[in-house]
Amino acid sequence: MKTAVEILSALAEPTRFAAMRLLWDGREHCVCELMRELGASQSRMSRHMAVLRNAGLVIDRRDAQWVRYRISPDLSAEIVALLEAALALSGKPQRVAA
Repeated sequence: MKTAVEILSALAEPTRFAAMRLLWDGREHCVCELMRELGASQSRMSRHMAVLRNAGLVIDRRDAQWVRYRISPDLSAEIVALLEAALALSGKPQRVAA
């Protein structure tokens, strides 16, 4: 399990936090969608998603030339509570059940 510092560090960057906001709907999102929504290049988005993946917050799946991301189903209740609190502060509604 990752430490709170590792998780908070991963969320501290605005693009990564915005990606988590998008993924919090419980659906799987293509990196191309994240790029478009966040105005990021493919290489920049991939680097940010790697940080979130390494922090254990998201998982990925290759689909032909694209990679699809979603919130990790293995998040502990404490991490989910932390994410919900952070997202609530930014005006994001609670997570939709996956």
